[in-house]
Amino acid sequence: MLVLSRRAGESVVVGDDVTISILEVRGDVVRVGISAPRSVAVHRAELLEQLEETNRTAASPSDDAVASLSEQLRRHPR
Repeated sequence: MLVLSRRAGESVVVGDDVTISILEVRGDVVRVGISAPRSVAVHRAELLEQLEETNRTAASPSDDAVASLSEQLRRHPR
């Protein structure tokens, strides 16, 4: 991992087309701007973790959900 110190108004360039700019530093909060082509996905890490957990939960239905679905399928006229 590359670790850098930057001040407000300074930037870091990643590759040829991604620029990360420090917009503002206020106490322990840093505002960061990211300029990248639309083809480059930029996401907050905590949202990706939340999405992964939601997907894991949805892919592993509880026994109650399986039993309920089985019951509904038994009652459904063919």
